[in-house]
Amino acid sequence: MAENPARSIFAQSALLDQGWAADVRFIVREGRISAIESGAAVQAGDERHACVIPGLGNLHSHAFQRGMAGLAEQRGDTDDSFWTWREVMYRFLDRMMPDDLHALAAMAYLEMLESGFTRVGEFHYLHHDPEGRAYADPAEMSAAIARAAGEVGLGLTLLPVFYAHSGFGAQPPSTGQRRFLHDLDGFARLLDGARQAVSGLDDAVVGLAPHSLRAVSPPQLAALEAMAGAGPIHIHIAEQVREVADCLAWSGQRPVEWLLDHAAVDPRWCLVHATHMTEEETRRLARSGAVSGLCPITEANLGDGLFPARAYLDAGGRWGVGSDSNVLIDAAEELRLFEYGQRLQHRGRNIVASREIRPTGETLWRQAVQGGAQALGVKGGLSIGLPFDAVSLDTSHPSLAMRGSDRLLDGLVFAVGRGAVDCVWRFGAQVVSGGRHLGRDAVVRRYRDKLGRLIG
Repeated sequence: MAENPARSIFAQSALLDQGWAADVRFIVREGRISAIESGAAVQAGDERHACVIPGLGNLHSHAFQRGMAGLAEQRGDTDDSFWTWREVMYRFLDRMMPDDLHALAAMAYLEMLESGFTRVGEFHYLHHDPEGRAYADPAEMSAAIARAAGEVGLGLTLLPVFYAHSGFGAQPPSTGQRRFLHDLDGFARLLDGARQAVSGLDDAVVGLAPHSLRAVSPPQLAALEAMAGAGPIHIHIAEQVREVADCLAWSGQRPVEWLLDHAAVDPRWCLVHATHMTEEETRRLARSGAVSGLCPITEANLGDGLFPARAYLDAGGRWGVGSDSNVLIDAAEELRLFEYGQRLQHRGRNIVASREIRPTGETLWRQAVQGGAQALGVKGGLSIGLPFDAVSLDTSHPSLAMRGSDRLLDGLVFAVGRGAVDCVWRFGAQVVSGGRHLGRDAVVRRYRDKLGRLIG
């Protein structure tokens, strides 16, 4: 566990659960907020900041893919798609060992913190050795993820992935999937090992993830629901048009429709992407209380399509954002691209903003904080008893200058992005200062060394 000495942090403005407040003192003990004073006077020993906002949860990451960012951007002999990108990904991970994964994950997690993410949901499916054999410790690769999160100070919700098939109807897996595969007994052992692997981290959570309806059979999905207990359950779903067509051919139903009819989808669940839904599926998903896990940068990079946000939000749906393939890690950019995609789709502006919270940047940030926290099995925001997971903004940045509090997040999301992040605290410990992670140099050196072996 990290050492978290008591500290007091004074912010001229802070975004609390009930909204913006002025002259706020946070008293932090053992990593958690023990008191919040609004309208307070600054005191000797206070750390002083202009603006403090809650850190964001990154609800969907494949950390190892940080190492292949930009490697799939050359046109092939056929039309490029998610499916051709996937073949590049399979080749990239062929030689990856636990130390390589640790180095790549630490780099990704450091960049998440620098952009304002303070917890990650690691959708972790790289389990076995390069030949597809289980390690002596079945959670060897999970332990590498946990070490990376602990090293850089990022909160971790580990989501070990169950993967058994290559397509709907329990089709045999392909050679490229050999490092992902489990039966249910082996997966139960993996979960036990994963829980042990994260036991030394502050407030870590272990959930689980059926990879997709392509990769699990209906009986396996039912067994995984039971294994999860009260913990988070994440699943890729309805990301691609071909996936929808294949599901219809197999079952006569669309993916989200099938899942809602055959699983007890509730607030434990996070449906990642859910891009291609009918109006009825959209309403039903919103009513379920589950979270839609949106990854706008990756979805744009892979050509997935646009999520039906307007109808989903009108029905009361909950959502959060993730960095998925980690081709670019920037919390504000995920939110910006989400809103801009909706503007292009509907040919309007300020689509996500609500009548209750009119600034779009604030709406996006606050909704993503709450949806992300739910999906990651924790509570989000800045309130007494919660971990002090927070971000301070550099209000001297030209794109934030002369803005009142209610305009700062509009500037952050739409005008500057991660360049306005000054300091980041995770579980009360400061991990970023001046926009730079305190351990950046060593992490980058190791990352470059390992990447040279993987793609050299």
